[in-house]
Amino acid sequence: MVRALLFVFFLTSSVCVAQTHDVLCTEGDGNFEAQFRTGIKVRVGAARNGTFATRSCAATLSWDKEELPVADKASQVDVDGFGVDLGVGVPVATFQVKKSERDCCMAYQIYALEKPPHLLRTMTGGDFFSAADTDLDGSVEIWTDDAAAVNGFENLARSELDFAPTVVLRFAHGRLLDVSSEFQAYFDSEIAKIRMELHSQDLQDFKNSDGGLTSSPLFSAERLHRLRMIKAKVLEIVWAYLYSGREEEAWRSIAEMWPAGDVSRIRTAILNACSRGIRAQTDGESTEPSRGRKKHAQIFDAVSRSQSESSLEVMPPHMILLRRPPVLMSQRQDQPEELLVDLVIDSAGKVRSAEPAGKVKWVDAELINAASGWKFVPAFKDGRPVACRLRLTVSLKQ
Repeated sequence: MVRALLFVFFLTSSVCVAQTHDVLCTEGDGNFEAQFRTGIKVRVGAARNGTFATRSCAATLSWDKEELPVADKASQVDVDGFGVDLGVGVPVATFQVKKSERDCCMAYQIYALEKPPHLLRTMTGGDFFSAADTDLDGSVEIWTDDAAAVNGFENLARSELDFAPTVVLRFAHGRLLDVSSEFQAYFDSEIAKIRMELHSQDLQDFKNSDGGLTSSPLFSAERLHRLRMIKAKVLEIVWAYLYSGREEEAWRSIAEMWPAGDVSRIRTAILNACSRGIRAQTDGESTEPSRGRKKHAQIFDAVSRSQSESSLEVMPPHMILLRRPPVLMSQRQDQPEELLVDLVIDSAGKVRSAEPAGKVKWVDAELINAASGWKFVPAFKDGRPVACRLRLTVSLKQ
């Protein structure tokens, strides 16, 4: 009875082909259907031309005999969350849409799952968006990056950057806030990784340049390429400080690592780029300092100890997207046919931890690593999404 009240669920998507970020539908490949307790259905799949499927993707929300198009003839469509509480007062479905492969970025669309469903907010400019209860503290953040703002910055191709500046967002009392400053430890770890890749002589070579690195007979192609890589890493450090609310440290890093005669120009260029980015789409910034966990969300048990789901504490989560690493043609003799994996899934349906269940002699490290990118419709208790523990059986042979 509880199942009928909460979800009717259909999974028609297969394991997704590996890519930098996995999405439900790419160029018409991949399908997903689900129905929320309010009677609103979501469908993602190939866009159709009459009775024929096309090599593009579409998404719709439907209820009763009505239908609301979310996307049509898009290069990529993804459901990031379904039934999730983002703090906007109603459960939502969140979609990522890339209209064309030529587009640099995704559009993130948030729809209310109440009748009639309606668009609450759209954000643009990120390579990818992911809602998650990052610290398992009961609040959901939306992680993205400011790809559109830095795409082509200083004539650097996106491929020359290890990553675009990270932005962390959260709704509070209906307002979308930039809360990146609350996650300074994450930014510090990224900064530390970049600094380990920078050598003093390389930095000195870059500081002796003009900063702009315009083509010059004085630069061989090899040296210009090396200087551009150093420049990109310096910018990534500066952005990490700036986007995590530490402007003073950002400008100190510029002073230490940038050619002195070009500091004023690059500071202005950085601020101008940031003003065009995702942060310009928010309603404000968090005033809280970098913090540890304020509280711990309760993690419910979705592991059945009997044959009946009535023994569960919650309505268990259901898969949205599960990518498994490619199965090797040659198998080790001690490799089992299946692996039991214990997952902790947060209230946004994202995997916070994954490990083999019980005592095992053989562990598929690639599978455990891939599990961090799996997405689920979250577990529900009394109609609200909650964090849970789930044991999943994964085939290793097919």
